[in-house]
Amino acid sequence: MKIKGFFSSEDKWGSSMSLLHLLILHGSLSLSPSPPLLRNLIDLFVGLLSSNLTSTGVIKFERTSMGAQFLLVTVFLALASSLAFASDPSPLQDFCVAIDDPKDALFVNGKFCKNPMLATAEDFFRKGLDIAGNTSNKVGSNVTQVNVAQIPGLNTLGVSLARIDYAPYGLNPPHTHPRATEILTVLEGTLYVGFVTSNSDTGNRLITKVLNKGDVFVFPIGLIHFQFNTGHSNAVAIAALSSQNPGVITIANSVFGSNPPISDDVLTKAFQVEKNVVDYLQAQFWVNN
Repeated sequence: MKIKGFFSSEDKWGSSMSLLHLLILHGSLSLSPSPPLLRNLIDLFVGLLSSNLTSTGVIKFERTSMGAQFLLVTVFLALASSLAFASDPSPLQDFCVAIDDPKDALFVNGKFCKNPMLATAEDFFRKGLDIAGNTSNKVGSNVTQVNVAQIPGLNTLGVSLARIDYAPYGLNPPHTHPRATEILTVLEGTLYVGFVTSNSDTGNRLITKVLNKGDVFVFPIGLIHFQFNTGHSNAVAIAALSSQNPGVITIANSVFGSNPPISDDVLTKAFQVEKNVVDYLQAQFWVNN
């Protein structure tokens, strides 16, 4: 089997080392390989099965070339794994309905990019995060978001930020971020925080911690979590999130404040309560935090 343009059949170990070097330089051990490199790798791998080195240049490995064989098999399996675990990019919105007519289409998974020559410092800047949010609401908290909507330069960078203010005994209600892991740092006050694990054999475990000034806590992507100010004074925290548009689903709002409302038949059976309880909860004013 001939490997055109890369290797000679006489130097098997040198060939495999050269290929490995190319793959590392190309980034193919962590990314999907380009078709030419993958074809050459497959050619070398199949060459291991050849039993004779013919005058036409078919690759043959002697028993003394076990190192080259092992290396090629390892690299091949690594690349095969990178292809097998490939997936579509994570969406940056709740859904994206396919459409054939482009005039009715919207740009998704980010925003249109400005010409880099026209970018300014203002595209990467936001002031005002030192100003406390208004916590005069039913839950006693306020979230000031700093994502791609506020800083256009965050587009495609996969990070965002939020300031959370808590009145005494204020709550950032149970919610999830469908597109981001959150890491929270307490700047002032004391917070009781926690998250609930997904449905599993061990049940929906509640993992909690009391945080003081300077403490850090992580909320894994997609899991329901909350923060509650247990102190008599205001509290402040900064949250970093692993998406330019992490999204937020507040559980109570989504279940009891949806528009149109979820059917009473669904909610009474799901929560095992009477219809009047569901009606009462749906009649409340749910705060979008």
